[in-house]
Amino acid sequence: MATTESAQSTTELPVQQAEQDAQPVAQERFRPSAAGWAARYAFAAALVVFIFLLPVIVPDESAANLVVTAAIFSCVALSMNVLTGYLGQLSLGHQAFFGIGAFVAATVVTTHQMPFIFGVLAGGLSGAVAAIILGGVALRIRGLYLAIVTLAYGLLAENSLFLIRGLTGGGAGLPADRPAMFQTNARFAYICLALLALLFAFDWRLMKSKAGRAILAIRDDEKVAASFGINITGYKLLAFVLSGIYAGLAGSLFAFQLGNVVASPFNLTLALTFVLMAVVGGLGNRVGVVIGGAFFATIETILELVHEYLIILPASWVGIELGHGLDPTLAPVIGAALLVITLIQFPGGIGQQIAPIQNWVKGDRFDLHAQKDASAVKGGASVGRP
Repeated sequence: MATTESAQSTTELPVQQAEQDAQPVAQERFRPSAAGWAARYAFAAALVVFIFLLPVIVPDESAANLVVTAAIFSCVALSMNVLTGYLGQLSLGHQAFFGIGAFVAATVVTTHQMPFIFGVLAGGLSGAVAAIILGGVALRIRGLYLAIVTLAYGLLAENSLFLIRGLTGGGAGLPADRPAMFQTNARFAYICLALLALLFAFDWRLMKSKAGRAILAIRDDEKVAASFGINITGYKLLAFVLSGIYAGLAGSLFAFQLGNVVASPFNLTLALTFVLMAVVGGLGNRVGVVIGGAFFATIETILELVHEYLIILPASWVGIELGHGLDPTLAPVIGAALLVITLIQFPGGIGQQIAPIQNWVKGDRFDLHAQKDASAVKGGASVGRP
């Protein structure tokens, strides 16, 4: 009897050991040391300081104007991200919000002689109104049909609204004079960077709130979101309005950057550039889309530098004379190529590629494997999900 019990006990021991081995071992969460947090804070602070010193670091007014363009396009990229990245609704007519904000700001400041800040706020408000009109039409459709509606909306603004002489000044355009203290591009760049910082912080708080989580739930599955009592119509309209405000504010600053607002910049090419900024930057990742916006704002200058220093100068060393011109069609071609590469190699775009750095700053170990997962960014909205 004792021998039998001993045999059974001997048989059960490996089984119990196997069951214990099969149970998942809870890994202790990594927590940085005090020195690790200090390094992360120092890196983040240095990055912010560098960005805000750019207007005085750059060598001339032309380079400062490039900083202005990069900040404005980054604001538009955040606008696209709200609608396409968070809500999952593709917009092909975003230049309408952008252009309406520009023309309204110019009208308020120049025609009605109101202060600069009122012109900027009016531009943001006009973007919200334009978004409400589009959102009211598009609330019950999505996907390809919504893309067609937004495309028609943008073309309507480009070929009709922006050509009404009484509203936009026609071919002569509308003057948009900056305040006296912000006449230089370097000073005006600080206004644009301040707006970008404000929108970035608001966007971050938005996605931490109930409204942000509701918008993401609608993107993932409208029926499931509705079953949890989420107001689908209300939160969709909220996303459209916020996107319109972002774009309208950016457009108002764009008006004062130009100095004279005409209809020609607000075309379909600009709308497609906005889409490229969001997709290449990384849908759902605010840091990625900001970088994407800055990149597409400066891509033509980057191409000119590459053309001059990597093609013209080496050719001159061997006695070959090349022209200094750069084919302007190269910028959209390279943008399209980047889109294809992004969709194939990095569905999460730039946001996916910088995921190791983002996660490290937020308190994780530095892990290059995070690049392989399109949803690897810690916290916030998922990356790479339309």
